[in-house]
Amino acid sequence: METPMFCRQCEQAARGEACDVMGNCGKDPEVSALLDLMIHGLKGVAVYAHRARELGAKDPEIDRFMLDGLFTRVTNVNFDPDDIAARLQKCYTMKERARAMFEQAHKERKREPAPEFDAGPEAWKPAGDTAGLIAQGRQYGVLTWHQDPDVLSTIEILIYGLMGMGSFAWHASEMGKEDEAIFAFIHRALAATADRSKTLQDFVALSLECGEKNLRTMELLYQGHEERFSAPEPMKVNLGTRKGKGIVVSGHDLPMLEEILKQSAGKGIFVYTHGEMLPANGYPGLRKYEHFAGNFGGAWQNQTRELPDFAGAIIFNTNCIQRPEESYTDRLFTWGETAWPGIPHLEGYDFSRVIEKAMALPDLPEKPGQEILVGFGHEAVLKVAGTVVEAVKSGAIRRFFLIGGCDGAKLGRNYFTELAQQVPADCVILTLACGKNRFNKLEFGDIGGIPRLLDVGQCKAACSTVRIALALAGA
Repeated sequence: METPMFCRQCEQAARGEACDVMGNCGKDPEVSALLDLMIHGLKGVAVYAHRARELGAKDPEIDRFMLDGLFTRVTNVNFDPDDIAARLQKCYTMKERARAMFEQAHKERKREPAPEFDAGPEAWKPAGDTAGLIAQGRQYGVLTWHQDPDVLSTIEILIYGLMGMGSFAWHASEMGKEDEAIFAFIHRALAATADRSKTLQDFVALSLECGEKNLRTMELLYQGHEERFSAPEPMKVNLGTRKGKGIVVSGHDLPMLEEILKQSAGKGIFVYTHGEMLPANGYPGLRKYEHFAGNFGGAWQNQTRELPDFAGAIIFNTNCIQRPEESYTDRLFTWGETAWPGIPHLEGYDFSRVIEKAMALPDLPEKPGQEILVGFGHEAVLKVAGTVVEAVKSGAIRRFFLIGGCDGAKLGRNYFTELAQQVPADCVILTLACGKNRFNKLEFGDIGGIPRLLDVGQCKAACSTVRIALALAGA
């Protein structure tokens, strides 16, 4: 039976199967169709860009647009149909640009006209308005990607992996950190999903390669942050508020936070993080700003309960936005890939509108909160590797547990908390990503001065946990 939509790309999927009436993230069937069409359009871009690359031709603007498009398709990023429609028109422009690049390279290298494609995503032409694009998108939903359910499942794994990698690469590119091999793989892998001759084993191999390339992408992002803000260091973060004007920044983007800190300095405004921005408090290059006051609230899924209590300006900088409560839409902004209908979206790095709004709003109260520790990246942990290894050899530390991953809004999801509480007292917990918000305010104590809970950072810090594991294993 045909349903209004079909989306199962994240752990919030209804019934553990798929959202088919309305997305649990807040995505409606129209937005779902537009985002499905984005993947279809990106496949067309990838086919031509990959073929051009094989002939020695490439275009940085096409490469970066691919990151934009993949990021747009990530959960809890873009809910604005008009914004997505504009991006789809640009997607077509990029596809035609990639096609022209391929045809020119083919003519120069092969001394003959390039083959023409009159079907599939390579031949896609967008409708002229949003309603038409929605109708197109309904033709290219997830279940149309392949008729064999096994092959379909591996294609989904690959595409969702590419979306995650694209978002990490987007952040890394923002700081000038790029790798030609990553762009080449993204085009090659996404182009493969439009090739019906590819087999189950082809997509298994590509999915495994995607994991390898994603690790490299996370390393680039980590390097960018480290070079710009210095390596994370263990620091206490206050979860309360300071007396004065306030701005809270939610999402993932650290360079954008830095710009807000620079532009708001000396204005009597205190800046707070929220959600996955919490680990920003561990970077010396950000903590040097005296008005960087700490963190407000917890995980992304609590925003509609927490943000009504924040009297200052609010901005989401990349993803993890939910349908906002009306009580704070008048002081809410979006930036980067994030968009919500009716909410002002800022382009570039001028945050004067956010600052002006914060100045016009009431003061936050002086209300100190609990302090928690962040900043245990691999550099910080490996500085005391000798102490850790000795604790392991003596039996003081018996095991290390890694509790990481994305959390969801469904009530009763307490497994992160329950696992953390059940970890034996002679074991250390490494944690990353937003799942840690289920237990990072609990007291776990220490083992010989080594905290039992080590917050490694954002989701991109998975590469850091790998380094920690390898270093300790080889010690």
